[in-house]
Amino acid sequence: MSRLERKIAIVTGAGQGIGRAIATTLSQHGATVVAVDLHLASVQETLKGFVTAGLALTCDVGNSTEVASIVTEVTERYGHIDILVNNAGIGMAPNDGSDIFQQRMAQRAAQFAAGERPTVYADHTIDMQDDGWLAVMNVNINGTFYFCREVLKVMSAQNRTGSIVNISSTSALNGEGGAHYCASKAAILGLTKALAQELGARGIRVNAVAPGPTDTPAMASISQEWRTQIAQAVLLNRLAEPSEIANAVLYLASDESSYVTGHTLCANGGMHLL
Repeated sequence: MSRLERKIAIVTGAGQGIGRAIATTLSQHGATVVAVDLHLASVQETLKGFVTAGLALTCDVGNSTEVASIVTEVTERYGHIDILVNNAGIGMAPNDGSDIFQQRMAQRAAQFAAGERPTVYADHTIDMQDDGWLAVMNVNINGTFYFCREVLKVMSAQNRTGSIVNISSTSALNGEGGAHYCASKAAILGLTKALAQELGARGIRVNAVAPGPTDTPAMASISQEWRTQIAQAVLLNRLAEPSEIANAVLYLASDESSYVTGHTLCANGGMHLL
């Protein structure tokens, strides 16, 4: 029997990168995977890599009504839900000050390169508008909460055990990144621990994975010089492959981690040591 045979899994943010790798890996190990993303074409492309037949659905994870509708559709189609992977997340949004921050960083780097004492600072938060802050928080932490809540309604009503895996980030531990991103990813760790405490008696396990820098489409948008600097900050001297993060999720989703809950698995190549 495959590790996840007869398991029904929902994976959010499954249209590319880590989410696509997670959805594909769970499918390869026998799960029936519902791949959820904001863009239908992206998750339809993800399904092409599945071994077990799956389902592609679109959803704005920050919209609680849409989330409830997705969970209802999955329950009606398959009868139950065994695994939830909350992977959907963003690192920046319009009006969050990221564009001004990047300009400042370039100016500061140029001053260093010229042997000057920098007069430009890496300010970011002072230019972060309310809607920019809220957009990142809404996807990263609200979306995670909404899916947890709706899936837990199903698991609890059916008195079923299950596994929830929330994707956080090493940024939640070392504070490297925008304030909104770091705060949202740290909030995911707090939510994970609170739910593990609440649901342990039901046999529902809740864990988190904190990836380090990973070779995803988002990472491809930065310069090779910056990518090299990031890799050098990792003990293994390289970026992770999305499949390596997916394997960490597979462990926590499967019965091989049957005595693990409330845990944060740091798949970060030694970038941050707990």
